Amino acid sequence: MQSTRGETEAKITQAMVKFEREFMGRGPTEARTYLIDDMVLIRLKGVITRAESHLAGTDPTGRGRDLIKQTRTELLEKARPQLAAMLEDILHIPVRSLHTDISVKTGERIILFTMASAPEIVSPDP
Repeated sequence: MQSTRGETEAKITQAMVKFEREFMGRGPTEARTYLIDDMVLIRLKGVITRAESHLAGTDPTGRGRDLIKQTRTELLEKARPQLAAMLEDILHIPVRSLHTDISVKTGERIILFTMASAPEIVSPDP
C-alpha cells in the first residue's frame, strides 16, 4: 500500500533522526522532511554540539567554522551509501545526488537528495 505525503515525510524524518543519533552521536532538536517533485529536502535544527559552537564562536578568523562545516560534510559523504539505502527503502526510487550545508551560527543543517524520479504519493482520504 502506498503512503500519503505526510506519512512518507514522517518516515524519512524518523529514519534521518535515527541515523543522526546512531552515526553522528546525537540527534537534532527538530527535524522536518519535504518532498518536492523528485527532491527530498531534510531540515535539521540543533545539530551543532556545544564544543563546535564554542570553536566557531571563539575563532575570529572563521577557521573553526570552516573546519566544522568541512568535517560534517565529509562525515555525511562517508555515510552516503547508508543514507541512499535508507531513502531507497522508503521511496523505492534510486538516489541520484546528495547536497548538504550546515550553519554553525544557527545550528541548522539542510540535506537535499535528488531522486531518479518523483515518488508516487497517494492523496489522503477526505
